[in-house]
Amino acid sequence: MPIAETERLVISKFTLRDAKFFLELVNAPNWIKYIGDRNTKTIKASKERIKNGHLKSYNDYGFGFYKLLLKSEDNKPIGTCGLIKRDALDDVDLGFAMLPDYEGKGYGFEASVALLELAKEKFKLKRITAITLPSNQNSIKLLEKLGLSYEKKVIPFEDEVELLLFAKDL
Repeated sequence: MPIAETERLVISKFTLRDAKFFLELVNAPNWIKYIGDRNTKTIKASKERIKNGHLKSYNDYGFGFYKLLLKSEDNKPIGTCGLIKRDALDDVDLGFAMLPDYEGKGYGFEASVALLELAKEKFKLKRITAITLPSNQNSIKLLEKLGLSYEKKVIPFEDEVELLLFAKDL
């Protein structure tokens, strides 16, 4: 079910039918490098992650992570972008990831602009944050291009990895 559309993308909710694509995405090299290996190695595990993450978030908050469908390739899923309320952070977090062949082509920016608009207009959020590893220079550049500014270092998860927190008032 589409929630937004941009020049090149359809932004749509995940369903359990997206398990194969999601499995490919979470095992892509840059996902593993910058987001982390979440031990999702089977279609069954992928469906569980979608059910307990994406679908639960849509139900609990009205928003979550969405799949990005590329119009020029018959709405092929190429990545994800979305909003997530993490227990460890005060504000809603913006996140994004692409399959390797679609990285660095502006899809993350395009989708994020649409999600920031939804965050403000539809979900009535007043502030948005994003977290990234200090080594993820592409993510940092994208966050800055979106108007988010570095605020502080945080350690939001049990793995105790220090991340950079960026934020923007909407």
